[in-house]
Amino acid sequence: MRNNIIHGQSCKICNTTTNYAFQATILNKYTIEYYVCPTCDFLQTEEPFWLEEAYRNPINVYDTGLLTRNYEFSTIITIIIYFFFDYRKTFLDYGGGYGLLTRTMRDIGFDFFHYDPITPNLFARGFEHNDKNQHYELVTAIECFEHFNNPIHDIEKILSLSRNVFFTTELRPQHLPEQTWWYYGFEHGQHISFYSSKTLSFLAQKYNLYYINLGSCHLLTSKKLNPLLIRVLISFRHKGLFISIKKIMNSKTLSDYEYLKKSTVPFL
Repeated sequence: MRNNIIHGQSCKICNTTTNYAFQATILNKYTIEYYVCPTCDFLQTEEPFWLEEAYRNPINVYDTGLLTRNYEFSTIITIIIYFFFDYRKTFLDYGGGYGLLTRTMRDIGFDFFHYDPITPNLFARGFEHNDKNQHYELVTAIECFEHFNNPIHDIEKILSLSRNVFFTTELRPQHLPEQTWWYYGFEHGQHISFYSSKTLSFLAQKYNLYYINLGSCHLLTSKKLNPLLIRVLISFRHKGLFISIKKIMNSKTLSDYEYLKKSTVPFL
């Protein structure tokens, strides 16, 4: 068995030579290697030759938390945008899957748009991001970062759209391998990049941003915000705060219907 002092590929975050971490079987057929960076703590797989097979179904069958996750994160995002950003501006859900979060946020009253180059947009048709020069108040990226094969490329693409990013990803175990950790996603093979708070702090410093750790939720932002206040407000989301904000906002459900009726884009 190999040990963790054997060197591997370059870190996809900071270019440091990585150390071998462990082996695992993915898609129930391929034995692959994982490497950890001694500088920024990033954990990555070997070059993922299996991605075409893994993405035959973009939303894998094991993602049983899709609907629950959408609701929970929509309440958190609502509070963060309403209190800490200009909620009257435009927003983008990056890697938005079927468009469920974009539709949910528009129904609440936020001017959200959708971007996903892989998954069909089922719920937010007519509200796709299509302007390369568009700048957004904030970009959300829900369960995307762990899918990035070239994280710096995607992160810089996101930052070209906004200097404020709310994203979700589970932080990797402190001690490796801990192969019982469900987030490795061995069964579907789509999770290939794993971050620690040290990794995300490195990224914040690299791009001159502030990093706020909210557990599985994270903020990279140009604004100097109060992390404690954010956590306190989020803790009240199911105690009337989210509902109160919804009552203040003007839902776009009906106005979007009127817009789509007049649109010349064929949606059928």
